[in-house]
Amino acid sequence: MKFRVFLIVLLHTFLLTAQTTELPIKSATVLPLEVLEDESLEKTLIDEVNKNALWKKLISSNLLSIGLVDMSNSDDIKYAGINDDTMMYAASLPKIAVLLAAMDAIEKGELAYTDEIKKDLRLMISKSNNQASTRMIDRLGYEKIEEVLRAPKHKLYDEKAGGGLWVGKRYAAGGKRYPEPLKGLSHAATTLKVSSFYYQLAMGNLLSDESCREMLDIMKDPALHHKFVNTLDRIAPNATLYRKSGSWKNFHSDSILVWGPNRKYILVALVDNNLGEKIIRNLVEPIENVLKKSRSL
Repeated sequence: MKFRVFLIVLLHTFLLTAQTTELPIKSATVLPLEVLEDESLEKTLIDEVNKNALWKKLISSNLLSIGLVDMSNSDDIKYAGINDDTMMYAASLPKIAVLLAAMDAIEKGELAYTDEIKKDLRLMISKSNNQASTRMIDRLGYEKIEEVLRAPKHKLYDEKAGGGLWVGKRYAAGGKRYPEPLKGLSHAATTLKVSSFYYQLAMGNLLSDESCREMLDIMKDPALHHKFVNTLDRIAPNATLYRKSGSWKNFHSDSILVWGPNRKYILVALVDNNLGEKIIRNLVEPIENVLKKSRSL
């Protein structure tokens, strides 16, 4: 009897572990994230966030933007956003666009995947190293990054949708600017397009399965433990985190794919406020309440 119980526990543990390592998800059809917008989830999100007076004020002033993708059921993925087409300066968060452009170039034979480049990609994402990021931008060029972001398959930058992800400046003092056309920002994002990046990555839709797995590996287990990660370290220590954040002056951003036995979701936030780091850190638990109300985590 004890051996039978042991086998059941072992099988349960194996299944939970498998649940956290099945990325990218295999799906014949990957719908645009906008198509998956869910009114009920969005209403619950708005109601929950508006309980905080400061957050409500920032939202009404277009200074706080949120994107949320509930991936707890891969056959019924739901999306909700607040000010999600409001493009803001996003500091280091758009380095994910450099990662995507680099992997695209590697797939197409335009860039060799050397140990040096692999190291720079990890430094750029995990530690947000500006020198490594600048080296990658110089290797790729702004036009290549733009081409990948505008690709019809991804539409990660689209004027008709409020803009999106953009990298138009080296992460260094020198060098020319290559600003995006809507607002003239050099490092830009909307929560809709960043959510779409993570969603397409999780679904294996950005590039080949092999490249998506490599990107996920690079983004996994971030070295910086602030903002979203600060809270998730405490409330979800067994979840696997794929993440990129950014901060500059009053501009704070964070983006994360949370993948664990009890929670599967994407969360993105952009804030223009001097309390932005704290705001983003404190968003996680209310967002998890939203997901619990929408459906069981």
